[in-house]
Amino acid sequence: MRPLETGPVKILLQNLLQLQELEFGDVKDSATEAAISKLRQKIPLPILEHYSRLTARGKKGVAFARHQVCSGCHLRIPIGAINTLMHGEDIQMCENCGRYLALPPEAPVEPASAVVAPIAPEIKTRRQRKPVVHPATN
Repeated sequence: MRPLETGPVKILLQNLLQLQELEFGDVKDSATEAAISKLRQKIPLPILEHYSRLTARGKKGVAFARHQVCSGCHLRIPIGAINTLMHGEDIQMCENCGRYLALPPEAPVEPASAVVAPIAPEIKTRRQRKPVVHPATN
């Protein structure tokens, strides 16, 4: 299933990601500060306060959930949280590190010609046993 492209949760996560990119970026000028303040006004206060607590400790506030693993702490995320993210029903936080979770942008799909067909495993046959010759007892 593909994540929803629009919706309030998707827009909120996009705003948080943009805010994180601007705050942790190298460029600090008046235009960047204006963009940061404009983004902070778009984010609800409880979410912004939690994000600010994380960034005050030098941590990023948003992490991507790749392969059911948080990219911030590298621990497994419950499948229920992943499903909620994919459906865009609610914002989710990592239970371990407290970062907000976002699904990564989709990677481009490789054309079928670039995919290499798997090689069939070699079939091993059992070795035949030599008949056992018993000495004749007379």
